[in-house]
Amino acid sequence: MNLDVLAGCFASASCAVTQVSTGLIVGMLLFLVASGLSLIFGVLGVVNFAHGAFYMLGAYFAFLCFERTGSFVAALVAGAVGAGIVGVLFERFFMSKVYGRDLLMQLLVCYAAILIFDDLVKILFGAEYKLMGMPESFATAPVEIAGGFIPSYYIFMLGMSLGIGLLLWLGINRTRLGKVIRALAINPQMVGALGINTRLLYAGVFGLGCALAGTAGALAAPVRSLTPGMGLSVLIESFIVTVIGGMGSIPGALAAALLIGLTRAFGAIGFPLFVDGLMFALMGLVLILRPTGLFGARAA
Repeated sequence: MNLDVLAGCFASASCAVTQVSTGLIVGMLLFLVASGLSLIFGVLGVVNFAHGAFYMLGAYFAFLCFERTGSFVAALVAGAVGAGIVGVLFERFFMSKVYGRDLLMQLLVCYAAILIFDDLVKILFGAEYKLMGMPESFATAPVEIAGGFIPSYYIFMLGMSLGIGLLLWLGINRTRLGKVIRALAINPQMVGALGINTRLLYAGVFGLGCALAGTAGALAAPVRSLTPGMGLSVLIESFIVTVIGGMGSIPGALAAALLIGLTRAFGAIGFPLFVDGLMFALMGLVLILRPTGLFGARAA
């Protein structure tokens, strides 16, 4: 433990600003992944164990598009849309066959998908690490705040993640389609009886959740190394976020993601050998005090 170093960081404005910005970036990327996971579970009742693979696919789609076009905007769109399309196909041809089945069956299907996607990435891109590089538009001097320096790309990532989260919340809570999706989560038979194509809605919701994970991968591509299997650690952390925030809760995913991001950022200073342990300890504490999560609905 380095408690003296941690206390010194809190006492230093520059260190605190740097670590908070790092925690916010990690948290917002986790929020995008976990919100997609929560959306899929909340509507379809399926725990998508393959969700991390769509984060990886989004990063590789963005990398490929950026290499071909040199446009970061096109790369972001390619990462989100590519992961979303693959998600729709995966849902229609595989996950739809195990709805209502035993959890173990769903787990086996998702685990098979993880292995297949990882091997496909190795075949297409190779097993070595890939670096996308920072887009030229963000190759600028970092922004100084209270003596701490924040790269301009970090500010862009934070703004994008917050904007996407706000649009997702507004879409679910303030639009007719969002009301239909919420009704689908409660009573799919009634939604189907009203003449709405529930199969199309299921595929769309699953694809949207995967697109959110793909967007997170595309945003992370300029600052992370790309490698097959890179979605595994994100998957584990997004499950922690989902459990802490409450399964199916988007606001809960946001609060828990920021909490985990800040825990990671400051835990790396004070408890460098126990960062993962801190996250699991936090999850265990929440489960003891509130088993449904911070924003999860209690069972009637």
